[in-house]
Amino acid sequence: MAVLATAGCEGTRLPLGDDQTVATLTALRRGQVELACPQAAPTLISISLLEPIAWHGGERAEYTVAVTGCSKRVVYVSVCQLGSPACLAARAPQTVNAPP
Repeated sequence: MAVLATAGCEGTRLPLGDDQTVATLTALRRGQVELACPQAAPTLISISLLEPIAWHGGERAEYTVAVTGCSKRVVYVSVCQLGSPACLAARAPQTVNAPP
C-alpha cells in the first residue's frame, strides 16, 4: 500500500506544471476576446489543487490568471482535470481582482 500512496503523490505533482500552460492559454484567449485586445498578456496569480468531486473522481487544478491589455484587466479562474488536454476558464469573483 505504501508504494501505491507514494506513486499517487508523485503523479499529482507533475500534471500541475503540464496543465499550467493550457490553463493560462485558455484564460488568455478568453481575455483577448472579452477585452477586444489581441495583444493582451496573461499573468499567473495562483495555483490550487482541488479535491475530487465524487468518490474516485478525477483531481482538478484551479489556476487564477490575470489578463491585461489595452488599458484593461480581467481575472479568470481556469479549472483543469489533471492529465486532461482541456481547461475551462470563467471570470473570477470580484473579490479576486487585485489592482493592476
